[in-house]
Amino acid sequence: MKRRHLLLATSAASLGLPGTTRAQAWPAGPVKIVVGFPPGGGTDILARAIAAKLTPMWGQQVIVETRAGAAGVLAAEYTAQQPGDGSVLLMAHINSHGLAPGLQPKLRYSVERDFTPIVLVGVTPNLLVAGTAQAAKTVPDIVALCKAQPGKVTFGSAGLGSAQHMALELFKLQAKVDALHVPYKGSAPLLVDLIGGQIQYSFETMTAATPHVSNGKVLAIAQTRATRAKGHPTVPTMHELGFPGFDASTWYGLAGPAKLPPAVVRRINEDVNKVLAMPDVQERLDASGAEDGGGSPEKFTQFIGSEIAKWTRVVKDAGVKLDS
Repeated sequence: MKRRHLLLATSAASLGLPGTTRAQAWPAGPVKIVVGFPPGGGTDILARAIAAKLTPMWGQQVIVETRAGAAGVLAAEYTAQQPGDGSVLLMAHINSHGLAPGLQPKLRYSVERDFTPIVLVGVTPNLLVAGTAQAAKTVPDIVALCKAQPGKVTFGSAGLGSAQHMALELFKLQAKVDALHVPYKGSAPLLVDLIGGQIQYSFETMTAATPHVSNGKVLAIAQTRATRAKGHPTVPTMHELGFPGFDASTWYGLAGPAKLPPAVVRRINEDVNKVLAMPDVQERLDASGAEDGGGSPEKFTQFIGSEIAKWTRVVKDAGVKLDS
C-alpha cells in the first residue's frame, strides 16, 4: 500500500517538473485553444501569441481553433462539452463569460459549473473609432449627430450581446441618444466595413483596432477604461470627455472545461504567466492596450464573478434585449 501511494505521488509531482515523464492527466497530443471569433480579431491575435510561445515550452503543438458565432458563445458551448484533461482550452472572453449569463436566460452552459478558470490574459479598453470620411470626429459631435439623426447613425459590433454592443448601449444610456446597432460576426469583418464606409462608428476592441489606427485607416476618438492605456496615451477616455464612470472593457483569459485537474491548472497558469512576462509578448500586449493580465486562477475566478454581477445589473437597468 505504501509503495502504491509513493508511485501516485511521484506521478502527480512529475506533471510540473521539466524533463520528466508527464502524468497521464497531461494531454499527450496537441493542445487546442478555441477562439470564438474569426481570425484577425483581438481574441485570435492574443491566442496565437500565447500558442506560439507554449508550443516550444511544452514540446508539443499548441494550435488555435476557430469556432466563431454568437459573439463567442458557440466556442464556449463547445469547450464546456470537452474532456477536462487540458487538451482543449478556451480563450474565454467577456462576451461568453461576463455578458452572456445576464443576457441569455437560456444559456446552455453555466460559467461557474462548466468551466475551470486558469489565468487572466489581459483587460483592454474599447476604442471609439470612426471611418476617416466621417464629419463628426469628437464625442460631443457624435452625440450631436445622434440627436440630430435619431436611430440612423450606425455603430458596428462583433455581434449581438458582444462587448462592443454593450459599450454602445452604455453610451446610448448615458448620452441619452438613439443609434443604429449593426452586428457582425466578429471584429475583422466589422473593421473592413468601417474602413470602407459601410458603417460610421464602433466601440471596437483596442487589440483589433490598434493596427488600423496606426496605419491611419480609422480614427481613434476615445477609449473606455477609467485611465488611458499605455499603448494610446494621447486618446482621451470617455470619463474625461464628460461620461463619469464610463467603463466598458474587453477582457480575455484562458479557461478549461470543468474538473480540470489542479496540477494541470497550476502548470498552465505558471507557464502562461511566464509567457505574459516575455518582453516581446509584453510589447504586443501594451500596443494592444491589454493590461493587468496574469495572476492566479483564484484571481481570474473572482474577476469573472465580479464581471457577471456588473453586467447583469447593466443589462437589467438598460433593458437590453438580444432580439431588440
